[in-house]
Amino acid sequence: MKQILQNLKTGVTDVVEVPCPQTMSGQLLIRTSCSLVSAGTERMLVDFGKANPLEKARQQPDKVLMVLDKVKTDGLMPTLDAVRNKLEQPLPLGYCNVGVVLAVGQGVEGFAVGDRVASNGKHAEVVSVPVNLCAHIPDVVSDEAAAFMVVGAIALQGIRLVQPTLGEAVVVTGLGLIGQLVVQLLRANGCRVLGIDLDPAKLAIARSFGAEVVNLGAGEDPVLAAERFSRGRGVDAVLVTAATKSSQPMHQAALMCRKRGRIVLVGVAGLELSRDDFFKKELTFQVSASYGPGRYDPAYEEQGQDYPVGFVRWTEQRNFEAVLDMMADGRLAVPSLISHRFTLEQIEAAYAVVGGSEPSMGILLEYPSRAEKSDAVMRLSTVFLNPPPRILSQEARGEKAPTIAFIGSGNYATGVLIPAFKEAGAHLASVASSAGISGVHAGKKYGFDETTTDTSKLFTDPIVDALVIGTRHNSHARWVLQALAAGKSVFVEKPLCLTLAELDDIEAAYAQLAKEAKAPLVMVGFNRRFAPQVQKIKSLLAGVSGPKSFIMTVNAGAIPAEHWTQDKEVGGGRIIGEACHFIDVLRFLADSSVVSHTRTAMDSTNSDTVTLQLSFADGSIGSVHYFANGCKAFPKERLEVFAGGRVLQLDNFRKLSGYAWPGFKSMNLWRQDKGQKHCAAAFVNALKSGGLAPIPFAEIVEVSRLSIELAKIEL
Repeated sequence: MKQILQNLKTGVTDVVEVPCPQTMSGQLLIRTSCSLVSAGTERMLVDFGKANPLEKARQQPDKVLMVLDKVKTDGLMPTLDAVRNKLEQPLPLGYCNVGVVLAVGQGVEGFAVGDRVASNGKHAEVVSVPVNLCAHIPDVVSDEAAAFMVVGAIALQGIRLVQPTLGEAVVVTGLGLIGQLVVQLLRANGCRVLGIDLDPAKLAIARSFGAEVVNLGAGEDPVLAAERFSRGRGVDAVLVTAATKSSQPMHQAALMCRKRGRIVLVGVAGLELSRDDFFKKELTFQVSASYGPGRYDPAYEEQGQDYPVGFVRWTEQRNFEAVLDMMADGRLAVPSLISHRFTLEQIEAAYAVVGGSEPSMGILLEYPSRAEKSDAVMRLSTVFLNPPPRILSQEARGEKAPTIAFIGSGNYATGVLIPAFKEAGAHLASVASSAGISGVHAGKKYGFDETTTDTSKLFTDPIVDALVIGTRHNSHARWVLQALAAGKSVFVEKPLCLTLAELDDIEAAYAQLAKEAKAPLVMVGFNRRFAPQVQKIKSLLAGVSGPKSFIMTVNAGAIPAEHWTQDKEVGGGRIIGEACHFIDVLRFLADSSVVSHTRTAMDSTNSDTVTLQLSFADGSIGSVHYFANGCKAFPKERLEVFAGGRVLQLDNFRKLSGYAWPGFKSMNLWRQDKGQKHCAAAFVNALKSGGLAPIPFAEIVEVSRLSIELAKIEL
């Protein structure tokens, strides 16, 4: 299937062949009939992509500060690599989609295959959309009209925040697509409306919907016009639906309002507000959050947890339904708002209109019908990037280059893991992703044979020697067990699993295969033990007898509670998800089993700020200070080792210093090296040689068990 993607680095917008997305739990798989281009939002993204690096930096000063902090701590080159990788990620465009349901995900109720639905799906021939972001289209509403549902909900939510009453005088500043919908909805709500714009054509449309208008292009004064319109009292409310960097619309809105008037920003405007404007009149100001309650709440949007109607009457989905209902009974008319129609193949012409000076309003994209392109073709789950014939497996071809398949192609996989395995000499066969977009990007960038959304096929593919798992943490155990059942070696980005039950299952499956002398390689991406400076520390400690003391300090930084890594069911929390790295480093350097462990947290509300105490069988002790309450400008990781009257100090995997260490003073690197490449190379070399696992399986299990137990300790 085809999808519209934009490269934020170059600004190029293109139609790309991608695999059909998976039908995810709680989602609908929809075949698109048409979609609406949001000229305002998409123009901003296209313009940002086309901007040079300096202009991009000027538009995102907060991101610049983050980059500068990373340069100070991690060095210039790793920072540049991270920025390039982020900008190269393709961005799917669009959020106004109409189509027919092809498949219904597990747990979805109220929708069936064949239903006609509108959603916030992307510009793609097939989309997978969470159920709470979809709505049934009434029979009397056309597909083209329904494509305006989402922008209609944006307009409606702004009006709900204004809380208009019958007869009130309301100003709409900016008569683009959303502004025109706001005008109609206010008129349906019994309000008198004054529309402001500088485009005569847009003013004429607003007038046809019953608004009085102010022509800025003709030099008309909006404040004076609003005074006359309100009979000298000041208007009751102003909705700003313009897209501008200027703060002038906000200043004018304050001047137009009566005492205790309301101002709601639906569009984009400068927010250099004058206190005097708001203070004297006791004005209220609010920014509207897109489609309504539920927006940006993962529990609502991604997990399908609806808000009780008795407490939240109008959610995103219920706003969608309200807009469609008003279209059905004629109170919201959109045909006059359609200015252009393009097919998917005419995307260059469509975005030339979006980014050009040609007048436009609603730009519709049309998609192939079933007669032109069958459902079966649309739902192909694999795209070949490097045409057949495909190579044989390592065993069959008798060569030493193992063939690898990746499950997951997110930022870390694309920026770190995949290039590391490629550099190690592995043959990259297939990369799987749930939505297909990141897989296409990674596949083309690194030379994979194919990309797919059918993950299960990788486990039965005869050419695949090993699987690399880079998906969210709650899927790791399932994929590891499936790889073991298929007899495939597996490299799983940490953690190995999230629960002790999962760990027991993996340990039992591995033990059975080992008993039959069929155990494949199992490795977790504990890369820090492979870092050159950690390897140097290990070699230096080999000459020291007696117990050692380790202090690992991690300036982890705060992560919002709503981030998926903080979800105990999905990410497992930060001890299992990240602190496991540092438990592994100390276990590796001590070269001795952990016999006891404790966890001390700052308090119950700061469970990410903890000290983990480890005691080893040889008498060594170790502390992992994992702190989320620090500053990003401070280096992230520091390791100190005290042994036999000597000290080693490793600062952020760049500078290693020795104190009173015979024959060793320092080992400094030009750029940070946390061992990712060496970790991947060790796994690939073990596959080639058929030798021992780079990390003994027993140590992987020990560290995994410790991490889970430490995370479970009651605070």
